[in-house]
Amino acid sequence: MGSLRPSRKVDILAVKAQPMRSPDGLVPGSAGASAQFPPEPEGVTVLRSQFHENVTISFKDPGICETTPGVKSYSGYVHLPPGFLDDGEHGGAQDYPINTFFWFFEARNRPAAEAPLAIWLNGGPGASSMMGLLQGNGPCFVADDSAATYLNPWSWNNEVNMLYLDQPAQVGFSYDVPTNATVRLRGAEDGEDYYEIVPTNFTSEVDFGKLLLANLTTGVGTFGSQRLDHTANTTARAAHALWHFAQTWFTEFPHYRPVDDRISLWAEGYGGHYGPGIMRFFQEMNEKIATTRRRSSKEEKGEEKGKGKGIETEKDAHYLHLDTLGIVNGLIDMVTQIESYITFPSYNTYGIHIFDQSLQDKLWHNWTRPHGCKEQVSACAEHLRDQDQLPLKRNPLSLKNIGDVCTNATEECAMAPWTAYRTLIPDERVRGWYDIAHPKHDPFPAPYYLGYLRHAHVQAALGVPVNYTARSAAVAAGFEATHDLVRGGFLEDVAYLLDAGVKVHLMYGDRDFACNWVGGEAASLAVPHARRDEFANAGYAEMLLTEPDASGEWRMGGLTRQLGNFSFTRVFQAGHEVPSYAPEAAYRIFNRAMFGRDVATGKVRVDDGYKTRGPPDAWDWLNMPPDWPHPRCYILEPLTCAPEVWERVKKGAVVVKDWFVVGDNEKNAENGKGWDGMQRLKEDDQDVIGDL
Repeated sequence: MGSLRPSRKVDILAVKAQPMRSPDGLVPGSAGASAQFPPEPEGVTVLRSQFHENVTISFKDPGICETTPGVKSYSGYVHLPPGFLDDGEHGGAQDYPINTFFWFFEARNRPAAEAPLAIWLNGGPGASSMMGLLQGNGPCFVADDSAATYLNPWSWNNEVNMLYLDQPAQVGFSYDVPTNATVRLRGAEDGEDYYEIVPTNFTSEVDFGKLLLANLTTGVGTFGSQRLDHTANTTARAAHALWHFAQTWFTEFPHYRPVDDRISLWAEGYGGHYGPGIMRFFQEMNEKIATTRRRSSKEEKGEEKGKGKGIETEKDAHYLHLDTLGIVNGLIDMVTQIESYITFPSYNTYGIHIFDQSLQDKLWHNWTRPHGCKEQVSACAEHLRDQDQLPLKRNPLSLKNIGDVCTNATEECAMAPWTAYRTLIPDERVRGWYDIAHPKHDPFPAPYYLGYLRHAHVQAALGVPVNYTARSAAVAAGFEATHDLVRGGFLEDVAYLLDAGVKVHLMYGDRDFACNWVGGEAASLAVPHARRDEFANAGYAEMLLTEPDASGEWRMGGLTRQLGNFSFTRVFQAGHEVPSYAPEAAYRIFNRAMFGRDVATGKVRVDDGYKTRGPPDAWDWLNMPPDWPHPRCYILEPLTCAPEVWERVKKGAVVVKDWFVVGDNEKNAENGKGWDGMQRLKEDDQDVIGDL
């Protein structure tokens, strides 16, 4: 999942904690109410950078998830010390350490040294890429007991080395300074965030006295500091930090020594910002590296002397050969895509009507009227871009420089259709944020990875010193404060990459509201690259899956418009996380894009002259909505729980097994059954109550 929502939708962090000791050594609450801190990492290899003082890389072979014989995986961190990003060119001071978590998987069916490499990023901003790994396109899925895993046959590492990153700092297993904290899960009706993390000094009697007794919705753990100034707060700053990660990992990680050193980046949701912004930054740094090397060569020959070079353009900086940018249901440009948030709820290919005509008319009027929301959002985007005319100097904005022009544009205008979708429609028409064909309290994609990443043996295998944060509230708040959501320029970034020879491929599930395909198509047509008109004139071809169905007919996975190295695909019957809903279609698109084949069939090697033929738009293919999934309240993801069920969860008046609410039990409320104790409930103690 990837994009901002008014309620800050969070894929609840899975907290793992140890019994809390009060200053006098007593454990508060019942024995079953305790939680657990992560175990001390063991078996970790630590290497010091050969090029940068105080930079280290640590890693281990976790031996979990990817169990295909002979296929290796490594999890670990690149550790950047405070001040490492302070170059006077790319933003303010970095007075905190950046410890970026990675999980690398070798390709299953190709030698790792010969396979290309793709980085995967979830969006948010602040969402962990473990979601995509364990719930979408990674080597394994988590079973419904939140403990076992099984292999994913459509894993993207079948033919490609995959590198999953948690970024920026404080997201997932990445952190700045390990900080003990209390945490409380909250339902959608309890507030904007679905969890609350409060740094807590467990040795202080004052802080300890403020702790809530651990129960089904509260616990403790070790996380990042929760400081907003200890992480990136714009796409530009995230790109800067990630470039330094890449410089260390691609040159010094000992288990990646490729013959083919192409690097690709695939990102989802807010990855529509991350992907173009990061890839452009990487490409611009490549150009600076090339210039520096030419200058150094001239200096060695005595042709040019006395010209200094910055910290990031020294001769040993690594040139990153960029191959493909992939965006999955991405929010690329708010001004371009916002109109679809007004129209898509009632005009879609599933015949679903969520907004009535009067609500849609009101939203449309507010958007298009003179001095209305469109003008305000456009003015904000322009204002933000004026702050940093040079792409390499996209400095984070201080609040005093933003002004009222962006505050109203973001809160009242950009988010108006989102707010309407969640609060202004009758209950009988309420639908899922990431899937208009599913209910609001949607059990799919299954969130079992949240429980899995709580297990001590999983944390020990990964070598992580902190608990898991599925989505960082600190990162989300930081990005909101700088209005990065509304910032423009990412369409231009895509154009820059295309014109530089980078392949760009967009895939959008056609049931997603959060980053719907109608807005994605509009963004694809608005990219101002050199061949923009030619791309718009390309028709839609059937995107075929390679295996025929029982009748011998080739199956369609969607519709693709493609010109040369640029494509847009509408994927049928898929919500926001396309690999979860349509794993084969997502896999085919990914593989065909990565290996330079046409997205529609995979049979044609693409060159500049390749162009799809077919209808000029993708609206003629209509779909039937699927049956609604059976509701199941998984308490680590409160969005799966109806409000009345969540109220009982907060009281402890439910029976929970494997994180699912399976029955009522008022005794739990009296006994204070906690996150640990509930795991030990026996089947014969449960009163199953059906559709919870």
